[in-house]
Amino acid sequence: MAKVNKENLEKVFDKKESPKMSKETEIGFHQGALNTLINERNELIKMVQNVESLMQAHLKRLEELGIKIKKE
Repeated sequence: MAKVNKENLEKVFDKKESPKMSKETEIGFHQGALNTLINERNELIKMVQNVESLMQAHLKRLEELGIKIKKE
């Protein structure tokens, strides 16, 4: 996975280097980006919860079968 370079992101939004757009357009752009990212984060959380639930079910069944698993 590629690491996000915060300095490069800040340069994108630097007034000197970014394309000219009205304040309202820029506000809409950032609001839209945040809405998209919030939705992506929420879906990722749901996916992690589903994986955790499945893992717990497998751990429970293994314990029922006499296999002890160390929890970290």
